[in-house]
Amino acid sequence: MSEFVRICSQSEIPAANQVKEFMVSGRAVCVANVNGTVGVLNGECPHEGGPLGEGSIEDGRLVCPWHSYSYDVRTGESEQDPALKAEVYPSAVENGELRAKI
Repeated sequence: MSEFVRICSQSEIPAANQVKEFMVSGRAVCVANVNGTVGVLNGECPHEGGPLGEGSIEDGRLVCPWHSYSYDVRTGESEQDPALKAEVYPSAVENGELRAKI
């Protein structure tokens, strides 16, 4: 069963409209801040495995650096292909830490 695990300290959360990658238990996790809405996603793009944590925020969506597929950070839904969905983890800031259920 998944548990909430520490992703980073609250001070390490990316600024508005920024993205950052963190390694958690040997896997890449993407933290994206879209206008103050922070999403924690699987760091691997479902399109072709690109590093979402190295992506960017454009028009309020997380954009993969490899092929520009974009995702909603709350739902993981892709504009380009409705069959693709980035995995979004439930997350919360608790006691000065960003934690997610992965």
